[in-house]
Amino acid sequence: MRIPRLYCPELDENTEVLVLPDKVHRHAIQVLRLKQGAELHLFNGQGLEYLAVLEEVAKRSSTVKLVKLLKVENESPLFITLLQGISRGERMDYALQKAVELGVNHIIPVITERCNVPLTGGRAEKRLAHWQGIITSACEQSGRSILPILSNVTQLEEAINNCTVKCRLVLDPLADSGLTTLATQNEVALLIGPEGGLAEQEIQQAVNVGFQATTMGPRILRTETATVAALAVVQAVWGDIG
Repeated sequence: MRIPRLYCPELDENTEVLVLPDKVHRHAIQVLRLKQGAELHLFNGQGLEYLAVLEEVAKRSSTVKLVKLLKVENESPLFITLLQGISRGERMDYALQKAVELGVNHIIPVITERCNVPLTGGRAEKRLAHWQGIITSACEQSGRSILPILSNVTQLEEAINNCTVKCRLVLDPLADSGLTTLATQNEVALLIGPEGGLAEQEIQQAVNVGFQATTMGPRILRTETATVAALAVVQAVWGDIG
């Protein structure tokens, strides 16, 4: 039986017995229905992970004993920054979930011309909280112990001007070259448009500040497909997939 993995930012290597935070307790006891003596993996999102055993279980609180420090080394050697054009609902959720599974380190949600998601009046903060939950769950599922950074919602101009990664790529179906034609990298930034893609002037704007236009082939991909495909390719040619 697979041992559950739960994100617990309060985890400390100097602690032997830990009272589970409310959110972790509810998930472990009320959702997963774990009982006294059950094993679980706890990680703090910064690389620390322990095998723990439930010692005391009550309705409103539970305690675990940290049994063994786990050595988890599954981060890709390729550091990936994803500048993701914001799409509606499940498309954005899917893109972020799969991005985490594919090893992305830094995610920047980007407002573009064709972004049709209302983000005023506190909605941006609610979306960020929702996306953070998606990222956390994807880390729990995929075995990653380091939580990717989620930046604030950012306008396209600011996002591309502040990106200092040496290898910066913008997906463009009309570009002449593909990802596999590029030299080997250890760090890459990918700019991917929302539903409807990036406008022509936005692609040119990115190119003007140092991004290289890159194609994913002869077919037009949905935004969430483009994200998964591009990340899979760069991990296959420069990272740890394959």
